[in-house]
Amino acid sequence: MNFTNEQLERYNRNILLSGIGKEGQEKLHNAKVLVIGAGGLGSPVLYYLAAAGVGTLGICDGDVVELSNLQRQIIHTTNDLDKLKAISAKEKLLALNPDLKISIYKDRVNSKNILEILKDYDCVIEATDVFSSKFLINDACVLADKTLIRGSALHFCGQLMSIKPKVSACYACLFDAPPSGEVPTGASVGILGAVAGLFGTLEANEAIKIITGVGTPLYDKILTCDIREMDFRKIAIKRNENCRVCGKNGIKTLKDY
Repeated sequence: MNFTNEQLERYNRNILLSGIGKEGQEKLHNAKVLVIGAGGLGSPVLYYLAAAGVGTLGICDGDVVELSNLQRQIIHTTNDLDKLKAISAKEKLLALNPDLKISIYKDRVNSKNILEILKDYDCVIEATDVFSSKFLINDACVLADKTLIRGSALHFCGQLMSIKPKVSACYACLFDAPPSGEVPTGASVGILGAVAGLFGTLEANEAIKIITGVGTPLYDKILTCDIREMDFRKIAIKRNENCRVCGKNGIKTLKDY
């Protein structure tokens, strides 16, 4: 593509990077990324993808902004209280980068709507804090063959992995869906806002790496950190050939958890 002078100036620091350049910037411009969750993780994901010049973004979040969100969900402000997070996020991103194409989805994902929502995107970023949604998003990306980047943040800890369906380990290769109500949440045990910011930023970084081909994605690896000691660990994992989702006899349809 022929970048305008304004775009060349806006993305100058990206273009200067070895391994990105104009070709990588064009890949970012042509990329279509869906971010599910516009909260603690989704805020930095969306800001950094928008700033980097990812041309088409989808924002899926059915919640409204609450006062307790503002300790970590930095894309929203006090003036956004009671506004849908997807709308609030879109407003901030277009103020940052008016070149973007942004679609918003005001409903929470479920087994009936998720495949329709993600069908037009190349990459999906899971940035939710609801475990049932995490498993559903994983299942849908396996069925639709969409690259998935998933993260979590709770208390003082965070976790990140990337998934190439039926090539690398998926979420269900490692974890079973826990019974409803048995998983701690930020509302029950707390979360340091900077932890969500750190792992949301890392999710955005993974997306940029995958889109441009720079570096090595976290396929078959989980990155974890407890920020109290800054103890980063990268753990090797392996796809389960008998996984109930991505294995040889894996799922053919979706269900809600």
